Amino acid sequence: MISAVQHFPPELLSLICAHVYAAGLPPKVSSLDPLITSSDLVPTALPSSYPPSYWPDCTIRQTLHNLCLVNNAWDEAAKPWLWQKVEVRLPHDWLSLVEEIASGDEDEELDEALLVDQTIQEATNAALATRNIFGEQCQADLAKELHERLIATLSGPDGSIPPELLSPPATRDPSPRRLRAKSKSPARWKLMRSISDAVQNVMLQDHPGLYIPVPHDPRPGRFIRHLDFNHFRTIGMRRSVEEGFTNRFVTGDRLQAVLKEMPNLSAFGATEYMDGALNFSVIQELFLRGSLSRGRGRPSRGRDVVVHDPTNPEEEDRERRRECKELEALDLTGCVSAVFVKALTDFVNTHLIQNTADSDSGESDDEGSRPRSRGRPRNSMEEDPLVFPSLRRLGLRGVKSVQPQILNALALAFPSLTHLDLSCTRITPDLLTAFGSSQTIHLQSLALERCNWLTGESIREFLIDSPCTHTIRELSLYGDGTFPSSLSEDDMRDIFACAPCFRSGEMTYLDLSSSPVTRQMLLEVATAQPSLRSLGLSHIRNLELSAIAQFLRTKAPYVEILTLVNTSPELGYGNDHVSARHATIALHAQIIRPLCTPPFTFSLTTSTVKAEPPTRLRVVELAPPLLAGLGMGADSWRIVKSKGGRGWYADTASGWIAELCEAEDCDGKTVLRRDLPRGHPWRNELERLADANGNVNSGIGWHARKMEVLHGYGLLGRESGLYGAVAFAYQG
Repeated sequence: MISAVQHFPPELLSLICAHVYAAGLPPKVSSLDPLITSSDLVPTALPSSYPPSYWPDCTIRQTLHNLCLVNNAWDEAAKPWLWQKVEVRLPHDWLSLVEEIASGDEDEELDEALLVDQTIQEATNAALATRNIFGEQCQADLAKELHERLIATLSGPDGSIPPELLSPPATRDPSPRRLRAKSKSPARWKLMRSISDAVQNVMLQDHPGLYIPVPHDPRPGRFIRHLDFNHFRTIGMRRSVEEGFTNRFVTGDRLQAVLKEMPNLSAFGATEYMDGALNFSVIQELFLRGSLSRGRGRPSRGRDVVVHDPTNPEEEDRERRRECKELEALDLTGCVSAVFVKALTDFVNTHLIQNTADSDSGESDDEGSRPRSRGRPRNSMEEDPLVFPSLRRLGLRGVKSVQPQILNALALAFPSLTHLDLSCTRITPDLLTAFGSSQTIHLQSLALERCNWLTGESIREFLIDSPCTHTIRELSLYGDGTFPSSLSEDDMRDIFACAPCFRSGEMTYLDLSSSPVTRQMLLEVATAQPSLRSLGLSHIRNLELSAIAQFLRTKAPYVEILTLVNTSPELGYGNDHVSARHATIALHAQIIRPLCTPPFTFSLTTSTVKAEPPTRLRVVELAPPLLAGLGMGADSWRIVKSKGGRGWYADTASGWIAELCEAEDCDGKTVLRRDLPRGHPWRNELERLADANGNVNSGIGWHARKMEVLHGYGLLGRESGLYGAVAFAYQG
């Protein structure tokens, strides 16, 4: 019996695969809990802790891979979604990826010549097969004529394929073009597109409106939209220091070759384990894509005619990148290598700072001083400043080696930012002042953690007076004992009272650790925050627990995660010594019991309505010494440790549990349960994490310190790998 699925149109098969891929994406509203996977659970697509809200990535990949093995139709439908997101994990996986996408490093020009010859032949056969519909006979002379017309079209003045790739290898003549660098050859996807367009033009001249099948390209580079090295490691391979320095896996040439074959790439993530490959060519390949692919000295407007030089390799790269999609998200967390710093500095000096400097000098210099700008083409004086309007999410956390003027110039080149992480960098108040004058930036998530070059006055003016901060929903101003906050009490009071993002009451994530927050600010100045879900108040030694409890009860009852690392004199961080026993008693007496347990009620009649706790607080982050004093916890509260130095005191009987609705028009809802019985799967999972004593993966934890940039989930998003370690594991 033939299955009816085999007769489905390709559009329907592609839609099915799209839903399979979407089943692995987290919902926009997060449950704030780690993902718990189980083979017998079906995700709910709701912000629930149990069952999970989305399928794990490995299940989605395996499902799409199995669909590719069904038949050719399913393979064509599932392959674009299987290659949509690529995460490089192991060194040999990276080498296989290079081989699959860029065909390796050897005999590149010969492979491309064979590709062109084979593709032209396939296109000719497909076109001749289509002509048979109109009764034309497929003869040898007709095939030869069509082949010659294709060659003539591709080798014309507007052709994008080198002449030597259109001629057989045995008949090629040496030419200056043959002497170009190997990495400057056209990308495979561009060759395929050029051949497809040529076939369409030739056939439509004889038969307008005729459908011509697109030549098949077995390489998956054009499908990739997300590439990151978050999970890439070389630790444990027993390689010497010399081998790690001389025989790198991720090199600049390999990375550039792969990026050339990804015209639709929109998100890229790098880490400190491969930042040595981020050279100047790779940086240009990432930034100068789409309409931004123009070089200095080329006129952007005016009467001069731009003549395409086919013998110029830089012109080739520029024309190829012009047809690529511009990046939307870039994460460079922890990139500090000398190669990366030099490449980024050269890029900014070449394309950003130099443009501004030349423009300013051209306007200010008099007639006698203008000849000093020798070597500059006349037409380049009319170039607009280089900006990147498509990039909306930028992560530069931990990029400590880049100088302030380079960071400032780079950050100001993105006029459409919504997510910005500049934590642990050398940014200066000048950058915040420049951001304040922008009318196009509308920040939703901002992280300025441990930026010790910023002044309290600059942060206060930025949050109060800048239009770009009015829409902030997630804000991190984290500081600790090593790099405390530069805000003063007056600055903090003005921010609470006047900052639009604080006054709106729509903040969902807020971290004010080490800021001079007082009882009077929380209870009298601060506006109610009904949307706040995660609050950081660590390293505030003089803030009383009673003030925190009253603020949560009266103004932020929906806070679920609270950090109190090195905070409050009752916990032993004030001027007076407090024993570990008294600190644990104060924590339970002033925070846990009044905020997390239902109020006591007494009634002679049976009541069906249960009283709810006054707040949703269920996880409290504490310092390791205080966690050690808590022992095994009390009742359902257990200690969950991260892979690094952070730890949380969590209520294992609480979680967002999905409940099905009986109504036909209701897909279900999630309820915050505070009374999960022993043996409940979610409670068992949290207790298993507590028993692991820190032997967990890097994605376990709450209240992330790193912003999730590549997908746009912000400071409430979840990550694993090295990004997850920065978000949940690292104490400092």
